[in-house]
Amino acid sequence: MDKLRAIQLFVRLADLGSFTRVAEHTNASKSMISKEISRLEDSLGVRLLHRSTRNVQLTDAGEGYLQRAREILEKLEDAESFVQDRQAKPKGKLKINAPMALGITDLAGLFADFMQAYPDIELDIHLGDESIDLVEQGFDLGFRASSKAIDSNYVGRPLTQFKYQVCVGAEYSKQQPKIIKAEDLAEHNCFVYSYFQGKNNWPIDDGITINGTLRVNSTIFMMEAIKRNQGVGFIPDFVCREAIEQGEVVEVLVKAKKPRLTLYALYPARHFVPLKLVQCVGFLEQWFAEKSKEKHL
Repeated sequence: MDKLRAIQLFVRLADLGSFTRVAEHTNASKSMISKEISRLEDSLGVRLLHRSTRNVQLTDAGEGYLQRAREILEKLEDAESFVQDRQAKPKGKLKINAPMALGITDLAGLFADFMQAYPDIELDIHLGDESIDLVEQGFDLGFRASSKAIDSNYVGRPLTQFKYQVCVGAEYSKQQPKIIKAEDLAEHNCFVYSYFQGKNNWPIDDGITINGTLRVNSTIFMMEAIKRNQGVGFIPDFVCREAIEQGEVVEVLVKAKKPRLTLYALYPARHFVPLKLVQCVGFLEQWFAEKSKEKHL
């Protein structure tokens, strides 16, 4: 007996509900299908089906066997896809979610390099800072920059780290009271990033509660207000790096203790990860590793 063939016929029979319909879909005779199922039952020593002239019903043992048979066939399909993918050049679409500011800054160059390396992979990139369910929204890959543990429902691969900086405009630092210690921020117009987990409590040293006239869901928007000397921002370095280098913005509280942001590549936990996603995550890790080496040269 070909047990795998018998299992496939059993699952098809459970789905379609009759030997006649299985015969139509498999181009096999009803008698041959019935014999295969009977041999399967004999090998297991248990009845899987209640047969009647019109339909079939699963026994309790059949219900349990069906669930496990489906898992076996799914794993077999995964294994075959894995081998086939390894023999082919990765291609297809990758739907990716990334934070807005990070997408416009560091990730724009990263994915330009990725497109050059893998021209047959089509990228569908959505930039946004709001929290979303990657699986529910149909994303293959997501990026999250967080100073806390990530959602355990996903596989999280750490890629790199960023630091926070407290920034003010170049003229602001000359016109307003000096910011020497975290407590001094209470006297300043501090901007709030809407999606920041700490809301209006900045994790600087022992923590400081701030207030201000701007709450916004974009750190890039916030940076423009900082450049125009309207207040103070608690900003990831990938947002303020260029403005600091160009002298538009200055960093204060340089020596104060601040958390670090770890950038994770997240993808749904599953048995088989498509080659295009494997190649993408591997490329990301290598790209950030090379950038880190360049910084230390």
